[in-house]
Amino acid sequence: MSRDGLIQLLDNIPPPSVCCQGAMLLAAACIFAVAALPREVKHIMMDYGAREERPQTHQKGEAPQEYRLVRQLAAYTAVPHSWFSSYYYTSVAGLAFWAYQFLRHGRLMQLLASRQASAGLPSMAMEQVCVTWGLMALQGTRRLLESWALVKPSKSKMGVLHWLLGIAFYAGMSLSVWIEGSQAIREKQQGLLNGTTAVPVKTMVAVPTFLLASVLQNGCHRYLSSLKKYSLPEKGLFRHIVCPHYTCECVLYAALALGAAPEGRLLNRTLLCALVFAATNLGVTAKRTKDWYAAKFGPDKVAGKWAMIPFVF
Repeated sequence: MSRDGLIQLLDNIPPPSVCCQGAMLLAAACIFAVAALPREVKHIMMDYGAREERPQTHQKGEAPQEYRLVRQLAAYTAVPHSWFSSYYYTSVAGLAFWAYQFLRHGRLMQLLASRQASAGLPSMAMEQVCVTWGLMALQGTRRLLESWALVKPSKSKMGVLHWLLGIAFYAGMSLSVWIEGSQAIREKQQGLLNGTTAVPVKTMVAVPTFLLASVLQNGCHRYLSSLKKYSLPEKGLFRHIVCPHYTCECVLYAALALGAAPEGRLLNRTLLCALVFAATNLGVTAKRTKDWYAAKFGPDKVAGKWAMIPFVF
């Protein structure tokens, strides 16, 4: 397809940011739909790691033959849980790809940025683009290093759809961190931005919030790594929250959405949709983790603990 033909095609679809937002919300809706399925199907499709080993109390009253086809299909398409690290390879590689596109005035970035800018939507400042890009790169790199250093070898598996959804999310995030700054990117590449502007106050608030959440999440992962396999975490933030590492993840995305907000907006809408997806995905997992802990260790062990978000959930 020629350049003009590709431009015409892009002109007939919504701006890239709107496409990203729609994809994130659709993915969140799909997770809600799966969460509404019967318990046995949810276990087959969603549970991995500790939750894959179901306490005996979960098995009472179930018809094991009823979902034989689903179980067989899930087993056939399952992938090693160690593939989880591919999420962070995807994140880092995606961010590096767009950085290369920016530095080399790549055609794909120019086409997407042009389509986004032509929609007349508010744009992030170039400083916000750089900060948001850098923070996401820091997160992806840290999580990749943690997957090398902290994750213990395991024979656990996860569903291929779960894995593909994660790959798509992190690939989308590498685009989402800059797409609402397309106008600033185009002006920078055209030499129209010669100086620097003040970093917005929201961005200055978002950066330390992001870094604090990152440090706390790393502490959670280190603690979980130190525990005996499938034991109950009870120290630090785990005294009050079942999955505080998920809480930190949501704070990270909330900080990105705040720090990357275009002028005149409270939040970056694309990154807000990413937060909705992350909160939905992690929230469903946190609820199932809390239920699993209650079944395995007793309800009193998790009584009074929030699943993920203090005072809310």
